Amino acid sequence: MNPTYLTPAAVRTGPVPVPVPVPAAVRFRAACPDCRGRFELAAGALRLAIGATSRTTFYTFTCPECAAPVRKPAGERIIELLTGGGVRTLRLHATP
Repeated sequence: MNPTYLTPAAVRTGPVPVPVPVPAAVRFRAACPDCRGRFELAAGALRLAIGATSRTTFYTFTCPECAAPVRKPAGERIIELLTGGGVRTLRLHATP
């Protein structure tokens, strides 16, 4: 997987990427480590952060049963599934 870095719109060169439409019915199965609840979440309920290392790459959501914030590591397959399913993504990178 090649790293992609976000740039401000004013600095961007070349064609503007076109968003891929994702069906609104996309749901992801998740579990809460606090209350052990199992549920399905819409893409809008999840956030994905992609960092430079596996320790800084994770996804987050709030448990709908106990309202606990949940943060779990995201490997390459999880990243692929979440981004393909329309989950908002934040790319983290170090500043010099």
